[in-house]
Formats: sequence, structure tokens, C-alpha cells
Amino acid sequence: MSTNIHFGTDGWRAVIGADYTYDNVRRVADAAGRVFAADKPGGTVIVGYDTRFEAGAFAAAAAEVLASHGLNVRVSDRYLPTPALCWSVKEADNAAGGVMLTASHNPSEYLGLKLRMEDGGASPVEFTDRVEAELRDEPPTARGAFETVDLVGPYLANLASLVDGEAIRSANLRVVVDPLFGAGQTYLAETLRTFGVDVHEIHDVPNPGFGGLHPEPIPPWISAATDAVKADARDAGFVNDGDADRIGAIDRAGNFVSPHRIIGLMAQHLVQDKGQSGRVVKTLSTSVLVDRLCRALGLTVTTTPIGFKWIYEEMLKGDVLVGGEESGGIGIPSHVRERDGLLMALMLTEMMAQRGKGLGELVDDMLAITGPMAYNRVDLKVTPEVKSAFLAKAHELAPKEVAGVAVHDIVRTDGVKFLLSDDAWLLLRPSGTEPLVRVYAEAPSAGVVDDLLAAGRAMVEG
Repeated sequence: MSTNIHFGTDGWRAVIGADYTYDNVRRVADAAGRVFAADKPGGTVIVGYDTRFEAGAFAAAAAEVLASHGLNVRVSDRYLPTPALCWSVKEADNAAGGVMLTASHNPSEYLGLKLRMEDGGASPVEFTDRVEAELRDEPPTARGAFETVDLVGPYLANLASLVDGEAIRSANLRVVVDPLFGAGQTYLAETLRTFGVDVHEIHDVPNPGFGGLHPEPIPPWISAATDAVKADARDAGFVNDGDADRIGAIDRAGNFVSPHRIIGLMAQHLVQDKGQSGRVVKTLSTSVLVDRLCRALGLTVTTTPIGFKWIYEEMLKGDVLVGGEESGGIGIPSHVRERDGLLMALMLTEMMAQRGKGLGELVDDMLAITGPMAYNRVDLKVTPEVKSAFLAKAHELAPKEVAGVAVHDIVRTDGVKFLLSDDAWLLLRPSGTEPLVRVYAEAPSAGVVDDLLAAGRAMVEG
């Protein structure tokens, strides 16, 4: 029997050697090739891959099948970040789209396949639904020829052109870079060094098992980077996920600078330092601090369901300054309508250099405008039965209060989100790619956040 393949929040992902096989990769490539060729016959499709086990070989298998549909297929000559693939698609002549072999922040046993549109942006549901409809039970036998090209060099050169190199050179900054063994290794560090930044890079060698780490730039996986920053009094630390489209950061004192705060800093930097304007787009699980800051900056905030593909759809409408999500994916559409963890690190470096302040000081300045809020997330590993039961009953959840805090409204656009007093909230949402239910909470104090998370866990497991 053929595997039932479904595209989740961002692509199809599966365990290598179980459902993630050469036959299934070829089936997906065949379906995607049919759709790309229908939309743009003879168009160019760019294929890339990350540092996971046999990712390059899987990419070649996909490329042969894509080429059999009469498409002009170009494959990266080395591992690369997903944003490099996306930018390369945007810049290509007669682009039909892109295919990235990656499982992003998933554990090491996973690999996946992301589809990108002709502008490099994330594929919307309508597109992936068409691809799913074209899936055949048997793998294709047709093969075609593809070209191997350098995608990394042009992408890095473009990144370097987007920031004030002279300001960075004059700042004498010292940072830690941690790619978590992922596809950003060496690339961000090399780019920063061209601007005279003293870079200490860790976890920067090929390791498909990620050294036992989970390649997601959040605690506890950033502990080595935190220790490196504190040990040598570095100005900041930058951590990327497995395909380098997400970012987390660390200030000089070793404090985690969450993506919520990075989104706010990006809005400040683009408006106040670069004179730009536009909407800020955030997902349902992103902090109210973004809303508070944008009110102070005179910016409009648009909130979407979780997944960058929804932010992409807002970017297509125009007038978007920056878009970001709680998980660390932040993008500036004037660069490409997609997340870019390397660009975010460069922009934070530029902001520190231009303002003459460390990352922690920049955060303190922002919080002086917004006021503080505490935030946390827990990922509940659940059985398929529990996940299914939660999905079936979530629409019925309608408490008057949660953990003693009054419920003012309930949002059901993605999971179920309870809007509470004092700007607090609780969100329960099943993962689109893993056997998890994620529980998010924000409140004025960490104690209330803990109480909300415990109440959310009880709702899921009950």
C-alpha cells in the first residue's frame, strides 16, 4: 500500500526510512512537477537541501523526476538555508517555483519537502491541495536531466548588500553564532566576518544527528550558545534552526531574546533607523508586546493563523513591513516573501552598531515602551487518540474563566485561543507536523503563565 502523504503547516515531513523513502519523495516530486508544469510549462524549478541524512541524494532523486515534466531544474551544489533557496527562486528567470529538502526544526530522524512559489514564498493551501490531488500510488519511472549550480554565493552577496557594512565595521562587535549543526553553518559566520565582526561559531560541522540537539533556536537547545556568550562577554549570540529560516538570540548577560522581541526590534529598526513603513503581520501565537509597540510606532498589526504561509498571503496583498511568528520565522518582503534567520541576525547586528547599544539594551529600550509580559509554551506529546479526541472536542471548549482569570473572548481560527483579562491569553493548538498539542500562554507575570499552562494541559489531556 502506498503511503498517505499530506502537507502540513509548511510542507510534508516524515521519518527517514519509514515513510520518508526515495519512492515517496519521487511521488511528491512527480505531483509537484505536474502542477508546476501546468502553471508554467518549461519553467525553472530550483531544488535545495539541508544537512540532514542523505538530503542531497534525496534532492537529486526529486530533481530527476521534476525534470521529466519538461521543467528546467537547477540543484544547489551544496547544502543551503531555505531562505537561500527562496531568494534564488525569486531571482531566477522564468521561475515556476522551488523545492527544498528539509525538515526545518524537526528532530534528526525526520526529513521533509517544502514547496515554494515563483516569488520564493511559501506555498498556500490551495497550491498544496492541488499537489496532493496529483499524487499517484506508484512512484514515477520517468527521469530527466538537471543542472548543478552555485546558489549560496549570490545569496550571501545579496545579504551583505542589505546592511550598513561601515557602521558594523566601526562597532567592533563580538558575537557567538550557533547554527545547531544545520544549514546555516559557516554562512552567517563568514558574512559577519567580512564586516570585521569577531565571530565564535559553535556546532558548525556536518552532523546529521545534530549531536543529540533538537535543531530549534529556543531553550533548552540554546544552552551551549548561552554559555559561550557569557564565558567570553560577547555582545550577542545568534542561533538558527535546521534550515536557518528561524532565529533566536542571546544578550550579553545570557538572557534569551525571544522571536517576539526580535519582531518588535525589527519593526523599530525598519521604522526608526531606516525610515520605512507598512503593516506588521504576526501569527496568533505571537506576543501582545508586538501590538503594544506597533501602537506606539503608529503601525497597523494584522494577525493570521499559525504558519508562515498565512503571513505570505498577507505579503501578497502588499504594504507589509515585516512579518513574523512565535517560532522564530521572521521575514522582510522587500528582500523575499519568506523567513530568513540569517538576514535577521545581520539586521540585529546592524541595529546594535547604528545605535551603539548591546542587544540587551535594545530590548530594555523596547520594553520601556511596551511594558513587560511573561510568555511560555509547552509541547505535549500525545497519542494519536488523544490528539484526535482534542480535535473533535476543541470547538466545544467555552469556559468562563481559566486558572481564575476571566475569559473575555474565544478565537477559533487556529486551535482555540482564550483572550483573558490584563492582555493575558491561552492558546491550545495541535501541531500540523508532529504528534503534539502545543499550549501557549502570556500574562503579566510568570506565575500566572504557569497556572494557565497547567490549565491548558488539563484541557488537552482531559
